[in-house]
Amino acid sequence: MSTLKQFSSKPETIPSGTSWYLADLGEARGKQELFTKQSPQKLRVLREHALVESAVSSNRIEGVKVEQSRIRTIILGKSHLRDRDEEEVRGYRNALKLIHEQGVKLPVSEETVLKLHKLSRGQIWDAGKYKEQDGDIIEKYRDGTSRIRFKTIPAADTAEYMTKLIEMWDRCLREKWVHPLIALAAFNLDFLCIHPFRDGNGRVSRLLLLLQCYHLGYEVGRYISIERIIEQSKDRYYETLEDSSQSWHKGKNDPWPYINYVLFTLKTAYREFEERVGQLRSPKGAKTEMIKSAIERTFSPFRIADIHKECPGVSLDMIRQVLKIMKASGQVECLGRGQNAQWEKRK
Repeated sequence: MSTLKQFSSKPETIPSGTSWYLADLGEARGKQELFTKQSPQKLRVLREHALVESAVSSNRIEGVKVEQSRIRTIILGKSHLRDRDEEEVRGYRNALKLIHEQGVKLPVSEETVLKLHKLSRGQIWDAGKYKEQDGDIIEKYRDGTSRIRFKTIPAADTAEYMTKLIEMWDRCLREKWVHPLIALAAFNLDFLCIHPFRDGNGRVSRLLLLLQCYHLGYEVGRYISIERIIEQSKDRYYETLEDSSQSWHKGKNDPWPYINYVLFTLKTAYREFEERVGQLRSPKGAKTEMIKSAIERTFSPFRIADIHKECPGVSLDMIRQVLKIMKASGQVECLGRGQNAQWEKRK
């Protein structure tokens, strides 16, 4: 809670870049209701797609992966699960559904934090429990060496710190120390620095980010996967997190790199939301538009497998068909042959 505590003095100025993000997000929030009322039947497709992307991406960031062909069955079905990874992906789905269904009725509390962890971690022995042993954040390198990236709060102090963090979040909003979105990002940073669980901290932090966005009236996470955007920019995510956690224990950390990253993520989500609502012609054409959107976001050259990764639940045959149509219209060009052939967007 070191970051939120810094804002208790109500800082008079914030970085200009942060101000621009806040202005853009305020405008996006103003348009939100207009977009969500335009075509509710089409938005249903976006909600389903966001649910799938979020469950897959948030786990994939942590190294938990499942077979592409099993994704829709795991997330949207009720079939038997094959292994631990599938259990965690479905568990994250269950946590997302809880947030989407209850929204602002679900309080930001320790009980909620523990419940989200229990859901997202499945049947593992310490699901829904704070860590029992100290555990620092360690970065491992390919040559076998490692380093301590951050020393987290000791296990014995975790419950106390989480209680104070929740209390400070409530006070910050009530007393209006700073813009609520800045408080949201600061809370997220403090949560990750406390590192209350043995494992699953990153996933719970993203679930809390979604929940707190709902509380503040920013509901873009219902239609666009915030987790997928974080996965696509995870190098920047880890870099800003490390930068902003330096000297956190002393209360002298610089929170702005991470705060701006969170605001950038939300702004990106709203931009995609506006683009996709404008692109959707009908529910039947939604997947085609999602493939095209994924192609537009992908750096050239790209492979069909890259697009498949960005479009969970969409078949390879459909992606090939869309690329064939785009090739005929001169939008893309195939640079080779076979399933590993590279494609390039044409300007």
